[in-house]
Amino acid sequence: MSATIPGRGAPRSPTHRVTAGDGVELPPHRFAGLVAPAVDRAFVAGMLAGRDGGGAELSSRYGGPAATGFLVEFRTRLAVPGGTVDAEGFAAVTRYRDAAACQRALDKQVAYGMIQRFPDGGFCATERGLAFLAELFGVHGEVTEELWAGHDERVARLVPALGRVLAYAFASAEPGAFATMAPPYEPDGTPPGVLLLNRLGTLRYHRADAHAAAWTAAGHTAASVVELPDGPERLAIEQETDRRGAGPWAVLAAEERLELLADLAALPG
Repeated sequence: MSATIPGRGAPRSPTHRVTAGDGVELPPHRFAGLVAPAVDRAFVAGMLAGRDGGGAELSSRYGGPAATGFLVEFRTRLAVPGGTVDAEGFAAVTRYRDAAACQRALDKQVAYGMIQRFPDGGFCATERGLAFLAELFGVHGEVTEELWAGHDERVARLVPALGRVLAYAFASAEPGAFATMAPPYEPDGTPPGVLLLNRLGTLRYHRADAHAAAWTAAGHTAASVVELPDGPERLAIEQETDRRGAGPWAVLAAEERLELLADLAALPG
């Protein structure tokens, strides 16, 4: 499912319009639709590598998914010293899931001593939760180094480019999933693969908010839009998602956008 925050695009000069080899213009709103699946693919590949490369074993040592699920999902916020997630941000991130079931799952993680809840519905990681997250970042560092071995130059280009996009998006972020997760936690010494993985993951929430804004404007709810079949109405929502999510991509020049798309497509996974 798509996602974004309403992006506020900067004025677009001719350098912010890209022309593909077939002569079709590729402005930021069209680029947003093309890059979204590439972002998803690279991010999912990294997370699956983390699960299979030690993440599952690490989770089991702390109690399994019932104890660690939301720590993994909210890692870019909860790993921050003093980092918290408020009730509204939690609801935004989990908007497509049953709210009562999510609260029960959160209760279990509190019972495992991994998360501390606040009276207002927010939460943070406990010392045990922070220890888990520190180990998880280590696992992600190892597996992304292996997964993207031989692609150091691509990773080195992608990390700063995505950093610029994230910074632009965060500067204009409205309350929602993206504002809950951004900016990702990046302590000194964070390996390039972890920087890339978490920047990709955080950007997905920007698109998620844009998608929610698009289907809300079309009169849908989280439940109804999931059931919406392919057709003109869904296409219109996706196109509006691209429009709302386009703003941050305009911070990159046209050739940078194409290079970013090519680098993502070339990553294994």
